Amino acid sequence: MNSNKSRPYPLGAELDESGCNFSIHAPSCKVISLVVFNSNTEFDTYPLTQSYAGIKHIYVAGVRAGQEYGFIVHDQNDKPILLSDPYAKAISKPLHYHAPFTSEKSWFMAKSVVVDSTFDWQDSQHPRLPRSEMVLFETHTKGLTKLNKKVPAQHQGKYLGLVSQEMLSFYKQQKINCLQLLPVAACMHEPHLLDMGMVNYWGYNPYVFMAPDPRYAEVDAVHELKTTIRELHKNGIEVILDVVYNHTAEGGDGGLVFNLKLLDNQYYLKHGCHYANFTGCGNTVDLNYQPALTLVMDTLRYWVQEYKVDGFRFDLAATLGRNGDNFYREAAFFKAVAQDPILKETKLIAEPWDIGPNGYQVGNFPDGWNECNDKFRDITRSFWRGDNGFLKEFATRIMGSRDIYSASRWPHKMTINYITYHDGFTMQDLVSYKMKHNEANGENNHDGHGDNRSDNLGIEGETQCSDIISLREQRKRNFMASLLFSFSIPHILTADVVSHTQQGNNNAYCQDNSLSWLNWDLKPHAEAFKRWLANMLDARRQHMVPFIEAFSGETRNDNRVSWHRPDGNLMEMDDWNQLNAVSLKLGIGQHGAELLYFINQSQTPARFKLPDGGKERWTLICDTTEIESGVGDIRQEMLIQPQSMVILKATGAAKILPVKQQILEA
Repeated sequence: MNSNKSRPYPLGAELDESGCNFSIHAPSCKVISLVVFNSNTEFDTYPLTQSYAGIKHIYVAGVRAGQEYGFIVHDQNDKPILLSDPYAKAISKPLHYHAPFTSEKSWFMAKSVVVDSTFDWQDSQHPRLPRSEMVLFETHTKGLTKLNKKVPAQHQGKYLGLVSQEMLSFYKQQKINCLQLLPVAACMHEPHLLDMGMVNYWGYNPYVFMAPDPRYAEVDAVHELKTTIRELHKNGIEVILDVVYNHTAEGGDGGLVFNLKLLDNQYYLKHGCHYANFTGCGNTVDLNYQPALTLVMDTLRYWVQEYKVDGFRFDLAATLGRNGDNFYREAAFFKAVAQDPILKETKLIAEPWDIGPNGYQVGNFPDGWNECNDKFRDITRSFWRGDNGFLKEFATRIMGSRDIYSASRWPHKMTINYITYHDGFTMQDLVSYKMKHNEANGENNHDGHGDNRSDNLGIEGETQCSDIISLREQRKRNFMASLLFSFSIPHILTADVVSHTQQGNNNAYCQDNSLSWLNWDLKPHAEAFKRWLANMLDARRQHMVPFIEAFSGETRNDNRVSWHRPDGNLMEMDDWNQLNAVSLKLGIGQHGAELLYFINQSQTPARFKLPDGGKERWTLICDTTEIESGVGDIRQEMLIQPQSMVILKATGAAKILPVKQQILEA
């Protein structure tokens, strides 16, 4: 121990050539000691006697990378309890205990681990994808490769499995340029799951914020996750981390004690003496409190500097802007992120709600934030299910939800559109089940979202009926065509690429098994959909991206937008409430490229007239009745089949006619 070298910053365990400085924010602890483990049962203790502004610190000579440590305090019952370091960069093993948790069991938990940050990045760089080119593929680190027999056995379900040769070839084949990983920070399983012999598979229950979860490592989670990100970057693929800063695994009143509760009782929002539960998880982190804000900001910078992640998706992000019961887009957290030089080029994605008062904040996040748009999800699901009254709003969502997100702020304020997310049906289940089937979760099917806007097309669940399979595949293509050719950053479940089913479970957060792990033994129709989707992603890059760029910012009003009836005439106000077959024509500038959408929501065929110039001017991008993209006939009058969508591109210069254009700004 060397008191002259001890310092309060940086927080956590910081190595130098002769030892390690340990620093922890612990204003609520009159007495706290560092524990340095020599084995599971043998350890040395060092009282933290030096203090600065609520921070206790000590320097210990001779400590090296790999050293396990923790902190001793006394709990509410005056029993010694081992706390983890909130700034731990690694933990010694996967998190688990046999409920109920006690101070005695804390000593057998995973220990905090000192790390050496040295890593060979081999000159790899951030891909720095423009937002217009991004397509987010939401991926579970374990579930993606656990059952893929072509991935080396030791890498299946692990970080390194994500960059096996098989998966790199898959990303290239499928035109995948961005993986959004479900939480990889160390996750503790909720007590009720442990009682049932289950785990939190999704990872939305953080134990510490900076340590990668050892569940997905073969040996060293820190080194293996960095290696994974490095290899993805080498292949031009960005990495977005799903992060959880709205709550921690300590729960609420009478809940668990792992670190923050005993270190400082102001970390969490309170209603009097009770924990505010705006997250549904028992507690709510208060980012108006400076030490909590500092912890989160230090964590974000750490992931960017040490792991070179390209962005973050923030779970229940409305919580981050809370001041008590209210949300403020000018909140301290948003200001801190906006001015931070490390985070300047980092992509920021908000799940713009929580379950507290004033919790729905779609459209209210600051510039520089992209928001998940549940309105696109719900309207598109209802529209293609055939529900009446959704045409006008479907048109608004296709055009980028400009009633919420002004095109003047695109692309840095562009909507993130999606049909499916981890919390809900997969796309295969969306077209196969009318009702959720969550019995396996042990909550009597009471959990999970009830408003799914799904349909089974005739039979609940899987079927061998070729006609129903054909209808389901067509609806999936309708969903994906609508998503990929809308003005947005598309979000796709990687599970949907392989038509994965969760057997109707729309809340598989605790299903660490084949229900969630992707099945790579694809049936012919699933293989065909995978191939079709790859071609559509390529078509989006070629044809839709230039439109997104042209319709963004200062050039947004220099383009052509017109909505037409099937006979080719411009839509009138009453048509929006009467028609269910319409066409959309887009053009860049006055003479540039054109796209044409024929949309038939009805149950009968609809005959559409091609614009002036005839069939010689147009090339087919997709007809959702066809299992191959770019397949189908183009005629002067096109018969569009029921419940389908056709997208065309112009192959020659348009003949500019003096007609009044109808601009949809809604």
